[in-house]
Amino acid sequence: MSRIFQWKGHAYLALPARFYLALVFLFACYHKIMDPGAFAVDVATYQILPLSLVNLMAIILPWIELAAGVLLLVGFRTRAAALLISAMMLVFTVAIVIALAKGLDMSCGCFASQGANEDPISARTIVRDLGWLLLSIYVLLFDRNPLGVDGWIMRRESIRSEG
Repeated sequence: MSRIFQWKGHAYLALPARFYLALVFLFACYHKIMDPGAFAVDVATYQILPLSLVNLMAIILPWIELAAGVLLLVGFRTRAAALLISAMMLVFTVAIVIALAKGLDMSCGCFASQGANEDPISARTIVRDLGWLLLSIYVLLFDRNPLGVDGWIMRRESIRSEG
C-alpha cells in the first residue's frame, strides 16, 4: 500500500488537479471579496447559520478560499491547502444537500450572486462539488512530493542532510 502513496507519478497527476482546484477557488472568491454584502445574502439564504454569524462568514470565507487557492497554485503547504479545500467542499456539499432538502429555490452563491434563475442549486451542483472534493482528497493523500515550493524545499533539505 505504501508503494501506491510513494509513486513519483502522483506529483505529475496532482499538478493539473492542484491548478484546476486553485483556479476554481480563486475564481470563486473574487466576487465574494469584491461584494461581501451580496455574498452575505447568499449565505443567509441557506438558512443554516444564525443571522449573527452570516456577515462574519461572508467576510472570512472568501479570504480562506483565496489563501487555499494561492497555496495550491504555488505548491506551498500543499497538503494543508488540500485539507482545507476538502473540508470546505464537504461543508459546501452538505449545505447544498440541506438547502435542497428544505426545498429552497436559490443560487448556490459559489461564483457570483446571480439568483436562482441563473445558477440554481441542483443534484448537478452536488455532483460537481463531490468531484472537486475527490480531487482535493487525491491531492491531500497522494501528492506527497509536490511540484512547486514544497518540492523545492524537500529537495533542498535532502541535499543539506546528505552533505
